[in-house]
Amino acid sequence: MNQKDTEKKLAAEKAVEEVEDGMTVGLGTGSTVFFAIKKLGERVKDGLKIKSVSTSNASTDLARSFGMEPVSIDDAGIIDINIDGADEADRSFNGIKGGGGALLYEKIVALNSKKNVWIIDSEKLVGQLGKFPLPVEVIPFGYKRVFEILNKYNAAVRMKGDGF
Repeated sequence: MNQKDTEKKLAAEKAVEEVEDGMTVGLGTGSTVFFAIKKLGERVKDGLKIKSVSTSNASTDLARSFGMEPVSIDDAGIIDINIDGADEADRSFNGIKGGGGALLYEKIVALNSKKNVWIIDSEKLVGQLGKFPLPVEVIPFGYKRVFEILNKYNAAVRMKGDGF
């Protein structure tokens, strides 16, 4: 395992220590969260009772492979803790998410969580946020208007993915 993965694994295992019996846990998406889901699965196998809410099909499939059966956010109620990765974070605990593909679901789960824990490796800790464009996920309804508003702020708007 390389240094970056070792850091992710250690941070993920530390985050999972925050999970207690009976909690509902948000499961983020990405390579960093893999280690958290794996560790949670080990704890579930040892008797930990939790409900989980996944932010992607990949996280749902991974959770199932480690013995968890995620529930929908509508059935979960309040989420006690959400564990996810971040793309950048500074020492003041500001961060940027969304370089990957599950931004909308990750934000909905985070918003409905009492506590959010981000797992990062040392490369993601930055002095100043903004080494890549800030992602904004927009739904088809009203997207042209959103782009007009962003352009008023001189944002360099570009489409990623399929577009509308």
